[in-house]
Amino acid sequence: MDKTIAHTPDPDDPATLSEADFAFLDSLPDETTEAAAKSDPDNLPVTETMVSRARTAHLVRRTRAGTGLSQSRFATRYGFSAAAVRDWEQGRRTPEASTLCYLRVIEHEPQAVERALAMIRSSPRVSRHRRRNRPSLDKWRNA
Repeated sequence: MDKTIAHTPDPDDPATLSEADFAFLDSLPDETTEAAAKSDPDNLPVTETMVSRARTAHLVRRTRAGTGLSQSRFATRYGFSAAAVRDWEQGRRTPEASTLCYLRVIEHEPQAVERALAMIRSSPRVSRHRRRNRPSLDKWRNA
C-alpha cells in the first residue's frame, strides 16, 4: 500500500522536469495521457464557463492592480460594492457586459474615468423626482 506524503513546495526552488522526464512524457500516446488525466480526481474537466470566469476574474484583478488600489478603495472610487469586486476577482460572480466595458475603460484610461467621475460628483444634484414634475393623480382618485 502506498503511503501519502505531505509536501509543501518551496517557491525559491520550484520542481522542474528533466530532459529525460520531458522525453518520456512526449513519448506517451495521447490516449494514455488523456486516460491518466481523466482518472486523476484532482484534475477536474474545464468547461467554457470556467474559462470565461477565469478570464473575467483576471481582467478585474489586472485592472484593479493597475490602479494600485485595494479592493475596497477600488470599489469606492469607481462605484462598485467591495463584495462585488471580491466576487468578480474570485470568479464567483461575473459582471454584466456594461460593467465589463467600464472595467476595460478603467484599465486603459483610469485618469479619464477619474476626471469624469470628479465632474459628476462636483456638479449640483438635481432631483429626478420633483413633485412639480409628477403628473397629477387627482383624476384617477375620483374615478
